Order: sequence, then structure tokens, then C-alpha cells
Amino acid sequence: MNRVDRILQGALDGQRLGMEDIITLFESDEIEKMGDTANRIMMRKHPEPITTFVVGRNINYTNICDVYCRFCAFYRAPGSKEGYVLPDEVIFKKIQETIDVGGTEILMQGGTNPDLPFDYYLNLLREIKQRFPEITMHSFSPAEIRKMQVVAGNIPLEHVVRQLHEAGLDSLPGGGAEILDDRTRSKISKLKGSWRDWMDVMTTAHKIGMNTTATMVIGFGESMEERALHLLRVRDAQDECLNNGYPSPGFLAFIPWTFQPDNTNMKREKATPEEYLKTLAISRIALDNIDNFQSSWVTMGPEIGKLTLSYGCNDFGSTMIEENVVSAAGTTHKVTINSTLQIIREAGKIPAQRDTKYRTLKVFGASDSVEKDFVMQN
Repeated sequence: MNRVDRILQGALDGQRLGMEDIITLFESDEIEKMGDTANRIMMRKHPEPITTFVVGRNINYTNICDVYCRFCAFYRAPGSKEGYVLPDEVIFKKIQETIDVGGTEILMQGGTNPDLPFDYYLNLLREIKQRFPEITMHSFSPAEIRKMQVVAGNIPLEHVVRQLHEAGLDSLPGGGAEILDDRTRSKISKLKGSWRDWMDVMTTAHKIGMNTTATMVIGFGESMEERALHLLRVRDAQDECLNNGYPSPGFLAFIPWTFQPDNTNMKREKATPEEYLKTLAISRIALDNIDNFQSSWVTMGPEIGKLTLSYGCNDFGSTMIEENVVSAAGTTHKVTINSTLQIIREAGKIPAQRDTKYRTLKVFGASDSVEKDFVMQN
């Protein structure tokens, strides 16, 4: 039995992967073996042949950002004529459109806009919850939270997160993690903060009872050691949450995807589908304390999205009615609710709509569809 086989068998036997184990897997090209192990581990956690998805919408409330990430094609610098802040009424209209097609989740994200006061976010959340109490606000990346802390006068981080939660922020998405190691972060987004800055926001949210998700983006030129460190740091933070009795389940899901270089200031070759699938499988194997893994069809396309359901994913993510950040980098994969149902069925799974907390809302039969699908793109 070679080393890769021993690592994979050990994982199936309940042994945790260490740093060297994870690096070994990243350096191996035995992708199908890893996919099979990841799928078997996924099926232990989710024995029913069901793949979930959430009906949600990304609302990019501002594109003004002062951290100037080299890999981002979406942002505009403060003072740019192309910069914007969406009027509240436009945001409310987008939320209503989401609810009208059965949507339950709003992923509201933008840049780190230095001109928006902390009260802007609190007032907007309160108004959204007053108008749409049924919608889940799964919004604002750790970098945005950190900017809110600055514009609020550098008050304690827990005060910022708690006030947002009380105003109507339900859940934190894992955007901005990129690679949780400062060598790569200093090269691609020097002003965005350290990996610890990102993680402290997440652990603070866990301490006050909020759930979150975690992400990883590959393809920046990071080392295999840095990828392994990223996974171990996420796993350690989840251990901290689960073992210390925090009033939160911590990271409800993990979502790896690939850097999209088009229209950005970083000219690199796109990571291949094989590299993405390998990363997904290794993540499922290494992160034994996170239950749900999302497919990244937005960056990889629906066909690769279908393959992810045999590489460790139990969830197809969000059928995003609107998405602008990845699209700005030249990647424009779109699916509707009905096409999501079709893709999941073609993978041999049963589709089910869920909410942000992974509670099943509806299981779809073999011929079920939705009568009112969304038609808008952006």
C-alpha cells in the first residue's frame, strides 16, 4: 500500500490528517482515489441520496473599495466615476424579487467602502428585517466587518458583530479567506488584513451564536503547504467552537473555488478542473468537523458542478439570481432553479431546497419543477 493509499484508508478509519498527509495528497495526481474517499466520507454524514441547494441572491450594495486586491475585477477606488452605492429602494426591490421566486437568502456584499458610516449598515439591516422578516441575511465578509469597525471608531470587534446581529444580520459568509496564510495574502491583498484578522471575525461570530461558512481560493501561486495550513486553521477554529460550548454550530459549510484571473491585475493560468476537484476532495477528507460542502458551479460551470457531487459535495450552493463579482472576472456561468433540479437529477441525486442553516424546506420528486423560475441575470 503506497503512502496515498495509507492516508486515505486512515481517513476512512477515522484518523485525522496532519500537515504532511495533506501536502502528500495535494502533491499526488491520484484524483479519482481521493474523490472516492471523499464521497464515502460524505455519504457517512449524508446517507440519503439528496443534494441540497438554497435559492438566494447576491446583492453587491457598493463596488467602492480601498483594499485594492490584485485579483479583483469588481472594485472601484474611492472617488471613481464608476463607483456606486445602491439606493435602499433598489436593494428592497431586489429582495422582493428574490422572495417572489421562493428565495430565502440574501448574500449582500460589497467593497470596503470608507465613506459609509457604521449606522448605514445597522439602519439598512433594520429596515430590511422590518420589511422582509422572512429573509435570511447571510451577508458581509470579514473584511467588510473590519472596515465597519474602523469607521465606527475602532470599537471592540465583538461590539460590532453583536450590533450587526441584533440589527438583523443572521449569518456570515466566508468570503475574503482566499488563502489563510500571510505570505500569499501580502502578495495578493496587502491591505485586506492577516489571516488572523479574517479568522477572528469568524470566531467572534461563533461566540455570540452566529453560524458562518468558510472558503478557500486556489490558483494564486500558493504553495501546497499554504493550502494545507488553510485547511488546518479552519479545522482548528471549528474545533474551538465545537469543543468550547459556543452557542453556534460554527462553520456550516466549506466552499473551495478557483481564482478567476480575467480582467484582474494578476495574470495567471486558471486552475484546471482536475485541480479544483482534487482540492475539493482533500478538503472533505481533512475537514472532518464540517458537515456540508458546496459545489462551486459559479466558477467551474454546471458540468463540473455535477461531478462535485461524487467528490465530496452534498450541496449545490445557491441558485444565484444575481452575481457580479465573479462575472466581472469573465466567468458567467448561470443556472436557474429548474436547471439546478435537472443537474442534480442527472448526477443521480434527489434535489431538495434548504435554508441557510441547512434545514430542508422541500424535497423535489422526479418530475417536480417550480412554476415561477427567475429570468433576470444581473
